[in-house]
Amino acid sequence: MTMDAITPSQTVGPFFHFALDRAEWSDLTTTGTRGERIVVEGKILDGDRAPVDDAIVEIWQANAEGKYDHAENAQADKRVDPGFRGFGRALTDAQGRYRFTTIRPGGVPGRDGALLAPHINVAIFARGLLKQLVTRIYFAGEPANDTDPVLTGIADPVARRTLLAIRQDAGAGRPASYSFDIVLQGANETVFFDV
Repeated sequence: MTMDAITPSQTVGPFFHFALDRAEWSDLTTTGTRGERIVVEGKILDGDRAPVDDAIVEIWQANAEGKYDHAENAQADKRVDPGFRGFGRALTDAQGRYRFTTIRPGGVPGRDGALLAPHINVAIFARGLLKQLVTRIYFAGEPANDTDPVLTGIADPVARRTLLAIRQDAGAGRPASYSFDIVLQGANETVFFDV
């Protein structure tokens, strides 16, 4: 058998907005959700700092007490919050923007049992990515950031800052708002994890 042509490479996508774009998926809260409601919003940017208008951003996180609603989470001292979804999905718009309404997560125990800093896990799917990118959102100014093994494991302070969401002035009576842009490559590239 001879090979006359090479099979062209394929990228992930296209994503079908009619099947994946559900506005309710970007709000992880209900009327009974416990904890401090927050908004996390930002942009997905490519290496040229141009907006990525067809990305999917997924988040999953612990509830306000620091418990994931997962069968393998055996923290008997913490309650599952039936009013909190713990998982969300948002698609980027024409300007590369995404937005989630959620709660500020509690700290979860790490491998050694010590509490990790409150964080939100993030996966990004986009055109040209053969595998999703995985990162975390931490909250700037959180004292536990100084002892979190993931953050302190990143030696470069500039790279470490790419994981920090910055609190914005949301205005009276509105949930706290955090800005978190994700840069896929190049200058100020967000730290991604090999999982």
